[in-house]
Formats: sequence, structure tokens, C-alpha cells
Amino acid sequence: METVVLVLMILVCFNFMLKQTYRKLRSVLAISVICALFVGLMWSYAIEQSKTQIADWLANPALMLDTSVVLSVEVVLQMTFCMLAAHIQSAGLVKKRVLWAYKALRWFPGILVFPVLFCGLVALIFSFPGVSFALIAWSMAAAVFVLIPAGSFLLRWLLPEKELRLELLFLANALIAILGIIATVNGRTAVKGIDEVDWGALAGLTILLVAGALVGMILREVKLKRQTN
Repeated sequence: METVVLVLMILVCFNFMLKQTYRKLRSVLAISVICALFVGLMWSYAIEQSKTQIADWLANPALMLDTSVVLSVEVVLQMTFCMLAAHIQSAGLVKKRVLWAYKALRWFPGILVFPVLFCGLVALIFSFPGVSFALIAWSMAAAVFVLIPAGSFLLRWLLPEKELRLELLFLANALIAILGIIATVNGRTAVKGIDEVDWGALAGLTILLVAGALVGMILREVKLKRQTN
């Protein structure tokens, strides 16, 4: 399970860097400063953590459920950005509220990167025993400040097409959602199995499906008649 979480962290970092390719230089520098200050100022909290931090987090069901909620919200927001960006690129006239939503989501850098940075800081502090905690934290902060804009420019150079980066961002978020479900369930059974079939519930579900299909067919026929008239 720790391997899944590590892969998830790598994807979060890649997703964060890929999102920065849609922002201007001053915006990238601003978020770089915020991330660097976060890393530099969190060392006093990082030293209070244990060396097996990831395992401790995985063993905390309440924390994992909260993490799954935050992860789901971020994935939805990032996927919405991808769909709005594709809509703006393909549509001719776009409503103002769509443009405002797109701009707001473009400015949203994501919040999952901050837990990842904190976890990286904890691991780095325990990797260098005897070294000043503040020195380690601010050294990592300097590296973060340099790597974010450098990684953004590198991704722009490797993937110059905006459409390709947009597709990759969407797929990366989908993969994050899948891995997030695997990581946050943590081996617990979500639904208790049953031996008997609830025929009443099955009949109700069947009725709902049939009714929904009929309503959809009727609405489609009405729409086609209006178009022909």
C-alpha cells in the first residue's frame, strides 16, 4: 500500500507541474514562492512526525477518509478545468460565466501538493540525522522554488501542444482518482456481502432503469420533432 501512496504522490507532483504550463510566468513564480515558504516554515511541525509517517497515515481510517474527500474534490476541479479548456478551444462563442470559471480554475494550483511537500520534508529530515532541521527545510524550499518553474518550462518544451498537455492532465487526474480509491480504502471491506438476493430492491432498480430509458426516448423524440419543424 505504501508503494501505491508513493506512486500517487509522484502523480500529484507531475499533475501540479503540468498545470503550471497553462499559467503565466509571474503566476508560476508566485505559487513557487508559496510552496517554498510552506516547506521552509513547516520544519517545526515536520520534526514532530515519525519516521514511518506514511504507514501511520495509512493506519488512521479517519484521516484516510478525510484525505479521500479532499482528493475527490481536487480531481473534480482539475477535470472540470480540462473540460472547460477543451470547450473554449473548440467552441466559437463562449459565455462569460464559462470564461470566469475557466480563469478561476486555471488559477487554482491544487492543494494535494502541500501534503506531498510536507511528507517529502519529513522523509528528508529523517534522511539527514545530525543536520540542522531549519537548514534542511530551507534547502528543500530553495530547491522547490527552482524546480517548479524549471519543470514547467521543461514540460512546455517536451509537450509544446496545449491539446496534448490537456489530455495528459485529464488522464493523470483520472489515474489519481483510481489510485486514491485504492489507497484510501486501505484493505477495509466497504460493503458487507450477502448470501440472499433482495428481490424487492432488484425490482425497484429495474423499474427505475426502465422508466429512465422510456423518459429518455420520449425526450429524444420530442427534440427530433422540434428540430424537423
